[in-house]
Amino acid sequence: MFDKLFAQETIEETLRIVQNEFPLGIWETVYVTIIATAIAIAIGLPLGVLLVAGEKNGVLPLPKGVMQVLNVVINLLRSVPFLILMIMVFPLSRLIVGTTVGTVASIVPLVIASFPFVARLVESSLREVNPNIIEMAQSMGASPLQIIMKVMIPESVPSLLSNFTIAITTILGYSAMSGAIGGGGLGKIAISYGYNRYKYLVMLLAVILLVILVQIFQSVGTRLAVKSDKRLKGR
Repeated sequence: MFDKLFAQETIEETLRIVQNEFPLGIWETVYVTIIATAIAIAIGLPLGVLLVAGEKNGVLPLPKGVMQVLNVVINLLRSVPFLILMIMVFPLSRLIVGTTVGTVASIVPLVIASFPFVARLVESSLREVNPNIIEMAQSMGASPLQIIMKVMIPESVPSLLSNFTIAITTILGYSAMSGAIGGGGLGKIAISYGYNRYKYLVMLLAVILLVILVQIFQSVGTRLAVKSDKRLKGR
């Protein structure tokens, strides 16, 4: 296998595949990752807030039964392996986008797999907020919504950005896995050519590009988190 990996014929064929398939594959991977992350954050952020604010000693206590159901649902969704979850939500994907195969269809299972993860990350970030600041806002007569919107979330922005960076890189990995059962992007290229057709150089290049995309997202997210950290600005 390895003696043919860098053969002239293999390299020429790989270059053709790179020119014809990789530009669309990169675009599909980035598109799916960003859209799925945005929707997951839109769902996971409020849920993460409820996990903290809705506790018995939180700023917006919720009934114990509601909190238990919320925690159980999030834990159940997080515990299902992504490939199995993707198959389980085929009917939902078909209902929402009309198909279970392709780039757009993979967004549905990506969101379902990632929003519970995002909710836990948000919960972790909000728990880092100094409770004295929250108590001060309460003593000044701030409403629960005001405390959440003007104290808890703003104070946890650096941590939230760091955790959202973790989320987007995780979703990027999920998007590559979705290529195994009909998803698009670089994952599909790696499996279609590298695994099914034994074109290992194509698979290697797809993996390298995925690693580069992870590094780009990680670098941008880390930079934004550092810039938003008030503690670093004061030094």
